[in-house]
Amino acid sequence: MDLSNLRPAAGSIKAKKRIGRGTGSGRGGTSTRGHKGAQSRSGHSTKVGFEGGQMPLQRRVPKFGFKNINRVEYASVNLDVIQALADKFSLTAVDFDILKEHGLVSKNDLVKILGRGEVTSKLEIKAHAFSASAQKAIESAGGSIVKL
Repeated sequence: MDLSNLRPAAGSIKAKKRIGRGTGSGRGGTSTRGHKGAQSRSGHSTKVGFEGGQMPLQRRVPKFGFKNINRVEYASVNLDVIQALADKFSLTAVDFDILKEHGLVSKNDLVKILGRGEVTSKLEIKAHAFSASAQKAIESAGGSIVKL
């Protein structure tokens, strides 16, 4: 055994089909494409999603729902998060810039304060919207809210 007589394993290499090389080759004439029809012609391509005439998936599955173009999306921040922030940095007022600085909201977000958790310190909170429970909790702790 040396490099001069190395061969691939028997049956691992198949010869390429030489199509359209005359009738004597066995693959001349129609060149394995059958007779007539779109698939026998050059330049033929099927539509995306075509399933051979069967009703395609995108037409079988029903349409549902819609996107409301007037929807206003808020980034939500809960009271327990605000209280933790106020305790950690000894804040008396929390506004959009502070929330953005600490990575709780992005620059283009509208902020809504939600009522999970408790507020123990007197805080002035500025946001675009407040839930009723959050507003009640802030004001009962002696704080105030400002809608932007």
